Amino acid sequence: CRNQNMNTKIIAFYLPQYHPFKENNEWWGAGFTEWTNVTTAQPLFKGHYQPKIPKDLGFYDSRLPESREEQIKLAQEAGVYGFCYWHYWFGKNKELMERPFNEVVSSGVPDFPFCIGWANESWLNKQWNADGTLKGGKLLIEQKYEGLEDYKAHFNKLLPAFKDKRYILIDNCPLVFIHRAILLPTEIITIWNQMAQEHGFSGIYFVGRLTYAEYMENKFNLLLNKGFNAITIGRLGNSILKESKIKRLTRHLIGYLKYNGCTRIASYDKEIQYYSEDIDKREDVFPAIYPNWDHSPRSKKTGLIINNSTPLKFYTHVKKVLSMVKNKKESHKIIFLKSWNEWGEGNYMEPDIKFGKGYIEYLRKALEEND
Repeated sequence: CRNQNMNTKIIAFYLPQYHPFKENNEWWGAGFTEWTNVTTAQPLFKGHYQPKIPKDLGFYDSRLPESREEQIKLAQEAGVYGFCYWHYWFGKNKELMERPFNEVVSSGVPDFPFCIGWANESWLNKQWNADGTLKGGKLLIEQKYEGLEDYKAHFNKLLPAFKDKRYILIDNCPLVFIHRAILLPTEIITIWNQMAQEHGFSGIYFVGRLTYAEYMENKFNLLLNKGFNAITIGRLGNSILKESKIKRLTRHLIGYLKYNGCTRIASYDKEIQYYSEDIDKREDVFPAIYPNWDHSPRSKKTGLIINNSTPLKFYTHVKKVLSMVKNKKESHKIIFLKSWNEWGEGNYMEPDIKFGKGYIEYLRKALEEND
């Protein structure tokens, strides 16, 4: 495995949606980007931090190499090892938001490690129930699995990235993160491993995400049996999930009245108690760290809001997760950072007008103290 000389590697998810493209223009209006939701967000209750406005980088355009370079500088300042670029392949060569990543690969810059995270789910104009659960919505584009030839075409499209010297390898295998791991056909894992071996790799290192509900339904071994090499467990909103049904109902009723109709609000102080567990010490589990979360720019009153995050609280959370991986072998000391720049989900590390570089500085502090 080609490993750089670092201890724990923080791999941050990177959203490329900060530029207009044809489909978004058709669905949402000309010029729509993630910034559209961010700038129109409003506080929904007293003490709710919205809108969240970027500071150092401003409202950047991810098509610009200068913007990408500045993001890398900040990521390096934070101690982030590499980016996991969200990748959208819907079958039959249909991609969305591919331009920024393609330019990173073709240009050879920035000189910063990367991998891809396949966001393998359909896009909906989502509608939400009063309790914040997804009710449904109009289908915008469907995630399809089109069979063997399409799986090969998809691999070949990614092969130049896999062969790039910056691509993150584990045990001589390109790391590929799968967002909806349960849905991925086993045949893709089989054929991609075979094709990777034909090109000099030992295979693909598949990391699958389980929602916490899927994890509680004992889907962990199902993914390993499908051929996944490692698992990460999504834990956002766990403090609510772990409450009794009666307490959740009470929270719903009181929250609806107290918080101007918002019913899924959790305290960051309480949430971070559930963001690490002993299972994270396993070699085949890669935990995640979460600086913040507030889905209201996209889903308004029905989104999950994790309230009152601060850089110092994030530091406490990071220190605990770092302790979970300290005894793993070097190539498995990996922590995913969710996320680098998901501003529409209130889930970002980049400087804003309230905290400046606070999250960046405290992540760096935690990492330096860990080495």
